[in-house]
Amino acid sequence: MNNKTQTNSIVLGFPDYNIQAEQFAEALNLPCQSVDIHHFPDGESKIQLPEQLPEQVILFYSLDRPNEKLVELILAAAGARTMGAKQIALVAPYLCYMRQDKAFHKGEVISQQVIGKLLASYFDKVLTVDAHLHRVHNLSEAIPVSTAINITATDAMAHYINQHVEQAYLLGPDGESEQWVSDIAIHYQMDYGVATKERFGDRNVKVNVPSGPYQGRNLVLVDDVASTGKTLLEAAKALAEYQPASISVLVTHALFVDDAMKQLRQAGVTNIWSCDSINHSTNVVKLAQSLADNFTQES
Repeated sequence: MNNKTQTNSIVLGFPDYNIQAEQFAEALNLPCQSVDIHHFPDGESKIQLPEQLPEQVILFYSLDRPNEKLVELILAAAGARTMGAKQIALVAPYLCYMRQDKAFHKGEVISQQVIGKLLASYFDKVLTVDAHLHRVHNLSEAIPVSTAINITATDAMAHYINQHVEQAYLLGPDGESEQWVSDIAIHYQMDYGVATKERFGDRNVKVNVPSGPYQGRNLVLVDDVASTGKTLLEAAKALAEYQPASISVLVTHALFVDDAMKQLRQAGVTNIWSCDSINHSTNVVKLAQSLADNFTQES
């Protein structure tokens, strides 16, 4: 990012995600202000932007709880355009509605296409972390903007594991997790394996762990997102039978709905860690610098 871009850019955060927005802005040496949101009694949101905006506006908002946040995000983007912003970027460390990229049954709406086109209508650039993509491999296929960047948190996650876990053995709880586990492991030549999963419903899965030297080892289950936590739970239960020294969980995006964390701890998980892509009590890995580096490289 050149000096001209710096003097003509601003980062706008949102009330429940301002700390991460400020860290991102600091990494880019940009000013940061907060979008003011007022909620009316009926649930509608009123958006107040700074009175003066530069040519480039970067909206920094993680899209967990998406049905509420998407409306506020679009209102802010539309308002910034009306106020004269020439380029509007979205930095969404967690990006919603990416998993439904195919109609598996008649009548199903392909939400990825709908939300992708919606975001493309308001933003010129989108940057996210470990988007939950299945059959679509490039973010630009899901969000047709001129610049769509999907980075991975594996570098920061690898450094954290190396600093906090002695002789870690990494395990991905299913085949989809192999890309993250292998990438993390290669940083410090860590041992790793990948389990297989059978899914029978949103909360009903069976995990089969491969044979491995688990006894007495510090095991780390690694995945991109933990929602109900059932896949991680079943993997932890299977690993506990090998009497490891410890079992930890590290994920990019921490949702952990209902009593997911309680169940993981009851299954023998000592540490539950996550990146700060979503505000959560388990946040230990900061992503601001990685996001700033990739935003700069693509500008």
